[in-house]
Amino acid sequence: MSPTSYRTAPPRGDRLTYDEPGFAPAGAEAGRMAPGSLAERIPKIHLHCHLEGTLRPATFVELADKRGVPLRYRPVSARPPFDFAQGDRGGPYQFEGLQEFLFLFAAVSRSLREPDDYARMAREFVEDALAQGVIYGELFVSPSVWTFFNPGLDVRATMEAVVTELRRARPRAIFKLLPDLTRNFGEASAMETARAMATMTDLDVVGVSLGGDEVHFPARLFVEPFAYARAQGLHCVAHAGEAGEAASVRDAVELLHAERIGHGIHALDDPSTIELLATRRIPLEICPTSNRLTGAALTDHPHPYVDFDRLGCMVTIDGDDPALFGTSITREYELVESIAGPAALERYVRNAIEATFAAPVEKQAMRAQLEQAVAELHERSSS
Repeated sequence: MSPTSYRTAPPRGDRLTYDEPGFAPAGAEAGRMAPGSLAERIPKIHLHCHLEGTLRPATFVELADKRGVPLRYRPVSARPPFDFAQGDRGGPYQFEGLQEFLFLFAAVSRSLREPDDYARMAREFVEDALAQGVIYGELFVSPSVWTFFNPGLDVRATMEAVVTELRRARPRAIFKLLPDLTRNFGEASAMETARAMATMTDLDVVGVSLGGDEVHFPARLFVEPFAYARAQGLHCVAHAGEAGEAASVRDAVELLHAERIGHGIHALDDPSTIELLATRRIPLEICPTSNRLTGAALTDHPHPYVDFDRLGCMVTIDGDDPALFGTSITREYELVESIAGPAALERYVRNAIEATFAAPVEKQAMRAQLEQAVAELHERSSS
């Protein structure tokens, strides 16, 4: 198995180009909204964010140097030197196309060796999230990928290190974990991870996710690990419809009983799958910049969150691997507000609150924060 193929699957079909209206290349300055925009002030919810994909570029460089590993997992193409002091926004996170991105993600994963490395990543994530007004998150982590690159890693100790840092965000923000059952490692590995994560609910594990190559490792291979997770009281979510067909989305819902779908873009190819998602109110975690840069976004649906919303589906917005894609949850909210409007953005954030696995009292607190932010913005606009 390629050590880079766990992250996603190859692109397919016609895709958006970088000059598509409303978009900017990874690492480029996103079109900033005017001060006082809803995107700037609204509370933010992470439902589709890989913690490893939030590693700051400078931290990646430092850890790679400390561990004696190169910044490139495999030198696909020559890259000019980068210089943070000169304002090189992309830094080491520059890539062209999906294959380079996969090698980049592998290099990042390889640079994380010890629980302290993961603790630092989580600590810096918290700092960045709080600065953007994030109040809640259910974050993906990938224990099976950790041990692929570092077989001797103590997973529980690493989870403890991560959670200790995430809990420092309270009471301003609450973060929980959705460990990934990585498709490419197969059913046995998925079951092993599910069993291990079921013993870590004390470490804020609220469920499991399914990620990886959905084309070659379909949902039907993971029915038993997901059934086990559900029986242990864990929630279930799945990446689907990112590279796979609409049928991959349907299988994630009907076979795995996924309660949320990550990406789901190819559901737009099939009205019956759209009807399934809309009728069952299965939330969709849409990541606009990620979908564009990985090739998941469809030419005839340049802004899929608008189409899903119009068709009655429950849309949420997130950044996926924000540092690697040169974006942030704030930038994604700004992009959505600029294209779909503030009312749509507010609706998507309300959807995200309802789509969380948070306790009722936590959801109520989030609703109150949202109402306050919207009311304050309306008051400023009318004064």
